[in-house]
Amino acid sequence: MSTKTFKKEGCVPKARRKLNMKLCYQVATPDVAVDESVTAYQGSIEETFGAVSRNGYDGVELMTLSPSALDWAAIGQTAQALGLCVDLVCTGEIFGQLGLSFTDPDAGVRAEAIRRVEEIIDFAAFFSAKINIGRVRGQYRRGVPRQQTEEWAVDAFRQISDYAAPRSVPIALESVTIMQTNFINTLAEALDMVRRVDRPNFRLMMDTFHLNIEEPDLFEAIKAYSPYNIHVHLSDNNRRHPGNCGMDFVRVIRTFRDCGYNGSFCTEIYQTPDMETAAKRSITYLGPIFEDVYGRTPPKRP
Repeated sequence: MSTKTFKKEGCVPKARRKLNMKLCYQVATPDVAVDESVTAYQGSIEETFGAVSRNGYDGVELMTLSPSALDWAAIGQTAQALGLCVDLVCTGEIFGQLGLSFTDPDAGVRAEAIRRVEEIIDFAAFFSAKINIGRVRGQYRRGVPRQQTEEWAVDAFRQISDYAAPRSVPIALESVTIMQTNFINTLAEALDMVRRVDRPNFRLMMDTFHLNIEEPDLFEAIKAYSPYNIHVHLSDNNRRHPGNCGMDFVRVIRTFRDCGYNGSFCTEIYQTPDMETAAKRSITYLGPIFEDVYGRTPPKRP
């Protein structure tokens, strides 16, 4: 993949075009064990999708572990009936709940992590959705040369990208704060990996929580790396619902718009004080901002 069009100085605002932007909420499928650390609405598909639709979101980002245990058609029918899109499938709990990663010293663990992600790619393809790569990439470990860790990662990223390509599934590599992993913390490190993998469907995604910690200037980072960005996670500085802390979401969202980003934004937040309240407070705060900045119209539902 050519990277010659990357411009460190930032992006150029684009003319207004058809609005494809979606405001989504993260939902865990029932195969994910219920836990306070899960950054998603949890429960049955009917309950979670119903809550997301009722609160006025455009779609969902699914967090899953074992898609083969799910009824894909039923999930699609429920989403369609409630007017929701399925935009991305998250792989985070493959590491979070199962401890599997692409850079584990055990070859069997690495192979199982890849198999799990390929299963999620098939699931995402059913919905014409993307997947993301967060903690499942693993980390540097004592006693394992850093070059070896990176080679394992590149090999895994190429394998899943090649598996995803004929299924038309884009893969979004997420830069993650040092507090969760010591491998690929900044957008510069993520872009370097994208270049090394060299697959057209292997791109970047941005999470405001991680960027706010790892980047010297959140807004300049969005501008500089926007040409490679295909998905956005939103949370406040403390990983709680937007409007809870000090993140300047008006400026954040305007910066994405001015860079020509017209894709999906999804909350990834701790469900505090409870799931319904977190979902309601997020849309109450973000809805007017997206109406003003993007011209988003809240969906009309019965």
